[in-house]
Amino acid sequence: MNPFEIVEPRTTAEALAFLAADDPGTRPIAGGSALMLMMKSGVFQPTRLVSLRQLEGFSSIDATPEGGIRVGAMTPLAAIECSPLVKERAPVIVAAMRRLANVRVRNQACIGGALAHGDPHMDMPPLLSALGAEAVVVGPAGERTVAVIDLYVGYYETVLAHNEIIREVRIPSLAGRLTAYLKCTTRSADDWPALGVAVNLGGGENGISDARIVVGAVTEVPTRLVGVETVLNGKKPDAALIAQACEAAAAEVSPMSDARGSAAYKQQLVRVYVGRAIRAALHGVGH
Repeated sequence: MNPFEIVEPRTTAEALAFLAADDPGTRPIAGGSALMLMMKSGVFQPTRLVSLRQLEGFSSIDATPEGGIRVGAMTPLAAIECSPLVKERAPVIVAAMRRLANVRVRNQACIGGALAHGDPHMDMPPLLSALGAEAVVVGPAGERTVAVIDLYVGYYETVLAHNEIIREVRIPSLAGRLTAYLKCTTRSADDWPALGVAVNLGGGENGISDARIVVGAVTEVPTRLVGVETVLNGKKPDAALIAQACEAAAAEVSPMSDARGSAAYKQQLVRVYVGRAIRAALHGVGH
């Protein structure tokens, strides 16, 4: 590993001053659990790391007046997992955390880094995308809000400029919504997923409305299954409808092959797990 500089600014303005839009060797670092692996393997060799640990207001979990949740980007995943507020308002996130890596990683990794890293083999991007979450991004030009699903443009690629950082994540109210997140791993139960499926439904047994279905790990970016949502919306759920949704999901996704499975294998996973996730949401067992 080559020598590099590490700085610890205490304000957002100081942090942004250390970053440059045209300097790919300078990176912000949150928990560092993923970035350090890239550095050790030689995939990324920084000249400067800008630690965000000392920034005020980046590590809180707060309720919003509308019934949602505001989570600072530097909040460790373990703090989100153990938060009474998150358990009350978004229990599907707490449930997902139980199989997200291991306790050591969850104590170190932060929610902002989990989104900004751009790795398609992660649990939080598809889940937060399905929940309609937004990331508040700050940079020299000011502040902008980006839907989580719109953060990603390619394999390890996001819309974030080199001199932008995520300040917080906003999760809307899930009152009356039916949610679930299921993943399939091909190694240990807490391994990175071969497939992750997040479901967020309005309505229920009397008819599904405003469905949001997002898959991760099978494609280069979290992918919303609009065709599956069209199949579900406005209809009462039954075995035939769910089977139709499963076939629509398999037809809509073009999976990528990787170390966790071939494209054909992952397409079958999509076919099976989309149905399981929809049923889990409808039956209230997805969280």
